Amino acid sequence: MLITTPNLTRPDESYARLIATHEGLDEAGSHALNARLILILMNHIGDDAVLAEAMRLARETGTEAA
Repeated sequence: MLITTPNLTRPDESYARLIATHEGLDEAGSHALNARLILILMNHIGDDAVLAEAMRLARETGTEAA
């Protein structure tokens, strides 16, 4: 089951690390980094049902503001 409530042990530090990881990259490099990170985390999760739910939620959440 997908966890949708806040679950990061150190959210501010995690966000800062994510931003720092993108420093110095152009837009294409940033997109490529995001794709690699997503694939690494998908492999770590491994559960197809959880991944499908996460993708559905991300797509719905991303289109609400449009």
